[in-house]
Amino acid sequence: MPPEETMPTPPDTPSPAPSYESMQQHRAREVMRHTRMDLKTACLLVLSILAVFYTLYFAASIILPMILALVVNLLLSAPMRFLHLKMKLPKPLAALILILGVFGVVGAIGTAISVPAAGWIERAPEAMNALGERLAFLRGPIHLLNTASERIENFMTIAGSHLDHTTAKAGSDDTNHIVMSAAPASGGLDSFGSSLLLGTRAFVGQFFTMILMLFFLLAQGDSLLRRFVEIMPTFADKRRTVQIAYQIERNVSLYLATITIINSLVGLANMLQCWLLGMPNPLLWGVMAFLLNYIPIIGPMMGITIYFLVGLFTFPSILQATLPPAIYLCIHLTEGETITPMVLARRFTLNPVLVMGSLMFWDWLWGIGGAFLSVPLLAVFKIICDHVDILTPIGHIVGGPTRGANTAPLFTPDMIDEDDSQPPGK
Repeated sequence: MPPEETMPTPPDTPSPAPSYESMQQHRAREVMRHTRMDLKTACLLVLSILAVFYTLYFAASIILPMILALVVNLLLSAPMRFLHLKMKLPKPLAALILILGVFGVVGAIGTAISVPAAGWIERAPEAMNALGERLAFLRGPIHLLNTASERIENFMTIAGSHLDHTTAKAGSDDTNHIVMSAAPASGGLDSFGSSLLLGTRAFVGQFFTMILMLFFLLAQGDSLLRRFVEIMPTFADKRRTVQIAYQIERNVSLYLATITIINSLVGLANMLQCWLLGMPNPLLWGVMAFLLNYIPIIGPMMGITIYFLVGLFTFPSILQATLPPAIYLCIHLTEGETITPMVLARRFTLNPVLVMGSLMFWDWLWGIGGAFLSVPLLAVFKIICDHVDILTPIGHIVGGPTRGANTAPLFTPDMIDEDDSQPPGK
């Protein structure tokens, strides 16, 4: 009987290398499987987060300039490395050159647009009258709103006078107190001037704090990071710290540089369309479009509104006034839906819902400065979460949508792995 032939075993085919997203998803599942948090720990965590936000809110005057300096430092890290390593310049001299160059350009642009901006501010009363004439078809709804507002104001006035009359019967001391408290109403202009002076003084102080902090970060930031790595207890902690610092510098600086270039192109395109359409001061509106494009969603909406109002002041008909904001919207859609995702999709993705939430939160906490910092801060938070084991699930949530998620169903059984205990690629 001939021996039974055995089929040759095929060589082992190597499994495809798992992607970074699948590895992070597996890490997040493992952390969620092995992490248990009791009620006491959760309450302490919530209280700690609230304490941090409380500190950020009340210490904004000193914390905000430092964070702005950190973000600008990330943007200038590549030019700083070029000047120091390639040009062989000392770090303090290279930092001074960068700061003078950047803020010299900003100062030149600010000087160029300050004259037309001041002219538009002076023409504001006249412009409001012209706007009322152009929007005459809205007088009916506006009249209804004014009537309702007057009725509410009259009701509040009658209620307040009745309350004052009732309080006056309590005694002459209370009456004198009421009269004295109502007297200093003529100092409104003085209080406005003093508040404006204090606001300008605070802005100048924060600006110079940021410049000073930026200079030392550019000149001595590497030595600070090196000292921080040296105090890490284990080699794994040292390696993780270096990886976090490298990822933050690489991704955030790349994002800021790319977004700055894209916003510059958006500003140039809008300046060109204003010049072609005959709008006055095209440089002013191009710079405004450049700055507003740093604020997601809300910035372009404000830009469209401003372009429409300027169009009403410039063109004789409402149809012509809608042309500049329409072109602005087309430029923004082309940039936001095509160019930016194509450039940043493979390197830097964030969940759009959390981007909008971060924008609203930081704008409420720190105002316009927080709105500019919302996306970089969310990116730094995601990078830290991706490299800290216990925060990996949060980093997976903050990450952008999966490729093709806009066409896939919300949930299918195929999305569940047969064995979650196996890492990707096994």
